[in-house]
Amino acid sequence: MEGVEHRTVKANGINIHVAEKGEGPIILFIHGFPESWYSWRHQIHALALLGYRAVAPDLRGYGDSDAPSDVGSYTCLHVVGDLIGVLDAMGADKVFVVGHDWGAIIAWYLCLFRPDRVKALVNMSVAYFPRNPMHKPLEIYRHLYGDDFYVCRFQEPGQIEIEIAEVGTATALKSIFANRDPSPPCLPKGKAFQDVSGAPIVLPPWLPEEEVNFYVTKFEETGFTGGINYYRNFDRNWELTAPWTGSQIKVPTKFMVGDMDLTYHFAGAKEYIHSGEFKKNVPLLEEVVVMEGVGHFLHEEKADEINKHIHDFFQKF
Repeated sequence: MEGVEHRTVKANGINIHVAEKGEGPIILFIHGFPESWYSWRHQIHALALLGYRAVAPDLRGYGDSDAPSDVGSYTCLHVVGDLIGVLDAMGADKVFVVGHDWGAIIAWYLCLFRPDRVKALVNMSVAYFPRNPMHKPLEIYRHLYGDDFYVCRFQEPGQIEIEIAEVGTATALKSIFANRDPSPPCLPKGKAFQDVSGAPIVLPPWLPEEEVNFYVTKFEETGFTGGINYYRNFDRNWELTAPWTGSQIKVPTKFMVGDMDLTYHFAGAKEYIHSGEFKKNVPLLEEVVVMEGVGHFLHEEKADEINKHIHDFFQKF
């Protein structure tokens, strides 16, 4: 990643590693699981050349940022607080934001809590679903998909980490990146991230071995607990965000998802996104883009197209 500068900033009481490149209006890139700043490598380079300052932190628990040991230190309030701290450390008042996967969830929270800091948002993979005041998220997930649903399997501290260690970091990561099954992922106990057929994992053409090795090296250093702790706070986030029940996201927004993305195939997701309900909750939603034949990691799989979508949208502002 030629020309990318790295630094550590103090934000919200912890150290956050930030990768950045370029000069101009800031675009804050927020990564998901199981990734890091590196998942935005294509966007960082392209948007810097187009006149932006691309800023991509490792979220707490990932990469070279601090990883607090307490599970309760990974709520949406903590992580949004980190990002506000990063922006403050950079002297940035209002920025463009791009999110994917958990980064998309955090980006929705950022826009919900601090819309004054966001010029416009491009979010990918995970749509904004308003808080259901009657049911906690894990209650809903277990009802829809059972106890083997990956979010449910991630709940017991330490358990899934043991299973990942048994198959190895490389195998676990490759199985996630190579997955093209859009059905809700389930992880039977004792068989998580294993292909029962014994067939070798074939990496997708957009992720060469040397690039996946970057992730493998970092996760072998840090472990997976920090990233998985985000999932362990679904219900806690639900409790903490009670004051925002019924609130809308009032930031200019473009949303993109692949039609092979597992999130697009969650129960009711397509209907919600396309029926007008999504627009009711995000009234400044200007466009929904569904990319045909594209999976979950669309910003890596179709980097050139995603870069153009980001640039075209942010040019308006």
